[in-house]
Amino acid sequence: MPKLYLLGGENVFRRSAKEVNERAFQDAGEFSNVLVLSWARASFDNSYKKRKLLVDYFISLGARTINFVDYSDSNEAIAQKIADSNLIYLTGGHATILVERLKSMSVDQFLCNYDGIIIGRSAGALALCRKCIITCRSNSKTKIIPGIGLADLTLKVHYKPEKDSILKQLSKQEKIYAIPMGSALIYENNACASIGEVYLFENGGKLKL
Repeated sequence: MPKLYLLGGENVFRRSAKEVNERAFQDAGEFSNVLVLSWARASFDNSYKKRKLLVDYFISLGARTINFVDYSDSNEAIAQKIADSNLIYLTGGHATILVERLKSMSVDQFLCNYDGIIIGRSAGALALCRKCIITCRSNSKTKIIPGIGLADLTLKVHYKPEKDSILKQLSKQEKIYAIPMGSALIYENNACASIGEVYLFENGGKLKL
């Protein structure tokens, strides 16, 4: 099973979660081979705006190679790219879109059998979990969707205290981990550790990890 870095969000231009990424890259080993899955957008093209930004960022963190998975790649090609990498990075965007695509292309199964490091940023973090909580500006609009289940937990990213009442109510049914921008939850072998501020909502209450 992979070791997961579930990142609550990052301003990539400002490299606002550099500490999290540095730690993940250290875990992956010197001169990492990085594979990026930018599948959480509504459309695909090679002009993904943050492509060069991510490449420059990851080179500064010690990456040896940076490859991207294209949605047009065959399953065999995707499996080979995953096998050749020791760090996989899932970008942000729309969690529902990302989960659907990971499952439809059987990438969820490839990731389950992967034993390297996976960083999920925002929607990428949500997709890796058993359940994803998506809150909207209106408190009446909250969705809970299934992820691919690599992390056996329920997750809220981009956490802000304004959503506490919703999360406390939902936590009466199950535990919820809430991660603000710039912080991360590390998940490995059903154990969790935090970088920065991470919160656990349980039985209607809130605890800082």
